[in-house]
Amino acid sequence: MKIWAILKVAFRALGRNKLRSTLTMLGIIIGVGAVIAMVSIGQGAQAMVRDQIQSMGTNVMFVWAGSRMWGGVRLGAGAAATLTAEDAEAIEREIPLVAAASPIVRASAQVVFGNQNWFTSIQGTNEKFPKIRNWPVQDGEFFNEGDVRAAARVVVLGKTVVDNLFQGINPIGQTIRIRNLPFRVIGVLAPKGQSVMGQDQDDIIVMPYTTVQRKLLGQQILSVNSIMISFVTPAAATAGEQRVAELLRQRHKTPPGQDDFMVRNMTEIAEAAEQTNRVMTLLLGSIAAVSLIVGGIGIMNIMLVSVTERTREIGIRMAVGARPGHIRMQFLTESVVLCLLGGIVGLLLGVGLSVGISRVLGWPTLVSPLSMVISFSFAAAVGVFFGYYPAHKAASLDPIEALRYE
Repeated sequence: MKIWAILKVAFRALGRNKLRSTLTMLGIIIGVGAVIAMVSIGQGAQAMVRDQIQSMGTNVMFVWAGSRMWGGVRLGAGAAATLTAEDAEAIEREIPLVAAASPIVRASAQVVFGNQNWFTSIQGTNEKFPKIRNWPVQDGEFFNEGDVRAAARVVVLGKTVVDNLFQGINPIGQTIRIRNLPFRVIGVLAPKGQSVMGQDQDDIIVMPYTTVQRKLLGQQILSVNSIMISFVTPAAATAGEQRVAELLRQRHKTPPGQDDFMVRNMTEIAEAAEQTNRVMTLLLGSIAAVSLIVGGIGIMNIMLVSVTERTREIGIRMAVGARPGHIRMQFLTESVVLCLLGGIVGLLLGVGLSVGISRVLGWPTLVSPLSMVISFSFAAAVGVFFGYYPAHKAASLDPIEALRYE
């Protein structure tokens, strides 16, 4: 039999009862639409977490100062001044997997410009900060190595600070006051948005770490709060973690098990978040796929009813020369056509739901072409699987009994 003839007969048979055919397809439509919508929500959340973690920097690892004992009390992380700028230089110099490293010194202060003021966090770093954090300068420029050596009073502002201090004024070249000291604005960082923890990353002032140490904190012992490290590749970050720990143990001469520092690999955090989101996406997709199976059961039920209703027609077809294979192919084609039509409408419904959820609820969604292909293919497979038994039953009818059927 020619395929076009089979399809023509299938559409004619399904068109005899349009309402029943539409209700039968409804299960497939809802199933495909639900799968696409649920997977798009999961992948949207996964992409959002990935972007937020990526905003922390490229292949970044942090080394934090450790704890110490004071009067029999063990203080928390960062209580001891155990890290120095020389540690950061040694890490970058002696570990080939490291692309760049920077000391980090943190502070906070009230910032004043004209009659405006704003309380914000201050981060002291070196000239490699934009490279490590993957954070470009939008306007102006970043400070250089000479500014770091000279502890220059220059600052680069985050967008939130600019919006609150310089309303309608170009901040480049302006002078702000921090703890009654003048600082010259040389650059503005590109907007970064919220961090993984929901903090505003743009609410920050960046300046040379030497400036923070000497001018703002007045440190006698020039220690740093942490060291920020960027590796050449994500794989290098995992391999380099042990190398960094071994080097710091040698430099600090700490016995095994008594490290005076802590290492936090952002790549591992990113991988854990990715794995969690993949599991959630799979779970959402699996739950939605159940409706596809339910829709397939509905198709099997309707096709069995159709076989019963068309028993005499089947007998006539066999009497005029149709073989069992032809009958089986005809009913199987009708089942697949129902699923494919439902799959097409379901694709449109799923995409529409994804866009609507994103616009109305504000949830991040990401419609994946792969999920659309898989959903549509699964719908076709459901048509074949649940349509085979009714088709086989129709092909197995006895022609004489079928002709006598009323």
